[in-house]
Amino acid sequence: MVSLLVVASALSGQPSALRFEEWPGQRTGVSWRHSNAKSAERHLPETVGAGVAIFDYDGDGWMDLYFVNSGPADFFTPAKPLQNALYRNNRNGTFTDVTKVAGVAGGGFGMGAAAADYDGDGDVDLLVTQYGEDVLYRNNGNGTFADVTKEAGLKGNGWNSSAVWFDYDRDGKLDLFIATYVEYRKDLVKHCWDAKLAVSAYCVPKMFNSTSSRLYHNVGGGRFADVTLETGITAYQGKAFGAVATDVNNDGWPDLFVASDMAPNALFLNRNGQKFEDIGLNSGVAYSQDGEPRSGMGADAADFDGDGWQDLFVANIDQQYFALYRNLRDLPFHEESGEVRRDTRLLSGWGLKFFDADNDGDPDLILANGHPDDMIAKRMPGVSYAEPLLFFENRKGVFANVSAQSGILFRKSWNARGLAVGDLDNDGDLDVVVCINGGPPLLLHNEGGNRGNWIGLRLHPTTSNPLAEGALIEWKADGVVRRRQRTSGGSFLASHDPREILGLARSTRASVKIIWPSGRTTLLEAVQSGQYLDVNERDSLAQ
Repeated sequence: MVSLLVVASALSGQPSALRFEEWPGQRTGVSWRHSNAKSAERHLPETVGAGVAIFDYDGDGWMDLYFVNSGPADFFTPAKPLQNALYRNNRNGTFTDVTKVAGVAGGGFGMGAAAADYDGDGDVDLLVTQYGEDVLYRNNGNGTFADVTKEAGLKGNGWNSSAVWFDYDRDGKLDLFIATYVEYRKDLVKHCWDAKLAVSAYCVPKMFNSTSSRLYHNVGGGRFADVTLETGITAYQGKAFGAVATDVNNDGWPDLFVASDMAPNALFLNRNGQKFEDIGLNSGVAYSQDGEPRSGMGADAADFDGDGWQDLFVANIDQQYFALYRNLRDLPFHEESGEVRRDTRLLSGWGLKFFDADNDGDPDLILANGHPDDMIAKRMPGVSYAEPLLFFENRKGVFANVSAQSGILFRKSWNARGLAVGDLDNDGDLDVVVCINGGPPLLLHNEGGNRGNWIGLRLHPTTSNPLAEGALIEWKADGVVRRRQRTSGGSFLASHDPREILGLARSTRASVKIIWPSGRTTLLEAVQSGQYLDVNERDSLAQ
């Protein structure tokens, strides 16, 4: 399979201008390791974790790391205590484990993480999704967190996966979407047997009932109200994994795209902050081109072709192809062919992200892969359990597979799951963190992305929601105008660096316009490259 990727990359033309180098745990101090609770009984939740969040928990301007582990469940009792891990960034390429002091060790069978300042007090809070009950940690602003799940009104016991903070009704407060997978409990578990190999097997998801994901409205005062039913989210019964909030029809209201495993994907169109309508079928993103549901795992959104409309991406299991959906405006999408589709046929994708890795102004694409079944090579020749990462460079709206030229990590195989991007060393290019199911995480340092000039933005809303989710950013350098919509969520079980890095290529100055979700506009003229700027909404102009 590696040789196939090398050939594919060679056909892509010019070599990539950057590469990623692994920062090993011995160097960084990140010694945490995921435990997947693998058992002879083959319980399905073993195959899914782990998740990761990149966020600045202590407000020092440097991104910290949070990893989510498995833990006690109705089907699993750990031989020794397992915990999640929070690592403080030491600003020198190393990290210190502050989990115990911060009070965020978890304790359940964890899945993913989503970080955001939900209460608007200036400190970034943390939601941990779990098989069981989720945990909401409020940031106390002194390096510690408090478990406020019950007082916040979050409830529901199920198998929860990815979560997205976004302001669906544009009232300036962050609401919460929690994707839920299948109905799974120990008393419901079916015993699946592989007669050919004479071993227990993981049951396929279609053997379990679909569930309804949940939407919580932020009512203020640190509390949420469950509005799943009245907003129409209940109408969709899926097996949800990855999710991303993005405005697909440019009407100013954030929509939701949800990847579903062996069930149709959902595209929830936001009807003026009151209702959501699932238009996945009519828009062409629910099923494969053959009309079959695929095994959607990771998902993301970006305007990859620069036409001003948000496109979508979803990673599927092997034999199904990953799907890059081009937005044709007026709500239909077209599934693109090309190297992404060609080079993912034998892979199973989870974490993924559109991000400008080389600072040339357009979004590239990275994919984390790995099959959920550790016996798959014996069942299906040509498909492997551990699989390579893939990196695609955006070349004028066409993705070229440059994986083989992007670092030795891409020539190895991993059983990867969650993936998050962030500038871990504040050097102006985005690094990548990949979680490995049953192993230590990978920290991929971006070597060469900052050869392209850049401007970093730290957005500080005052009227708009605390994430500035939905903001429109436009920057002009050397006569070239680029645009970006600020999305929320994306990937799989992951949360990303909230700062915006604007790629300038060779330009050293740019003008920047920010249209905040409130409608106010900030104009920045002749901004010098190579710096992070704090941009406050209160200094903007009312429109």
